[in-house]
Amino acid sequence: MDNAQAEAGARFGALAELFDPWTHRHLLATGLRAGWHCWEVGAGSPGVPAWLAKRVGPGGRVVATDIDTSWLTTTGRYEVLRHDVAADEPPGTFDLVHARLLLTHVPQRDAALAALIHAVRPGGWLVIEDADPALQPLLCPDEHGPAEVLGNRLRGAFRTLLADRGADLEFGRTLPRRLRAAGLIDIAADAYFPMTGPACAVLERATVLQIRDRLLAANLATEQEIAEHLANVAQRPMDLATAPLITAWGRRPPT
Repeated sequence: MDNAQAEAGARFGALAELFDPWTHRHLLATGLRAGWHCWEVGAGSPGVPAWLAKRVGPGGRVVATDIDTSWLTTTGRYEVLRHDVAADEPPGTFDLVHARLLLTHVPQRDAALAALIHAVRPGGWLVIEDADPALQPLLCPDEHGPAEVLGNRLRGAFRTLLADRGADLEFGRTLPRRLRAAGLIDIAADAYFPMTGPACAVLERATVLQIRDRLLAANLATEQEIAEHLANVAQRPMDLATAPLITAWGRRPPT
């Protein structure tokens, strides 16, 4: 997804509405408190780093990084750095390192995950949240009519685009194993996917508009199909689901 596209703001807003409460709960469960140093990796928008900055207070530190920092406006409560997690050195060591919906899309995801783990201080926490589209591949799990059939077909086309660009559509489920293999302790994981609501429709519309040209160029959909699907999303009551967001967490052993 290109953050420079007009629909990026709508996508960020919908993702925040859908997933921020889930993310906040998991980050608080690490013991997050005043004075902690936190790295928000692939932040995209300011929601999570601003929330972290409020909790660590003036005695803490929050660094928000992304390859495109154009949406990361800041009032000085957190630092913003342009950073490629697969190629650049981590910007320090931290009590908490968090990434959401990032590593699935990074072709060098093994190197990126190793860098995130390396940035966790002894006794600190790594929280990784990533999608697993293959685990629940449908836009409309209740496929009861032609609008839902079309929506699921376009979601399948989106998965094809993701795979062609190097995304791992089964990555989320591997997180506990990967964290364990890296030597982290106190590992656990769970999963969540919203299945209906206004934010799901906003996210679907923004996503389809962002990938529209790629769908057409790859002959995965026609103009008429895309227009019909967008009209269905806007005008019909449809139960639209996201891919499961798998949240896995672990702690670096104290020295």
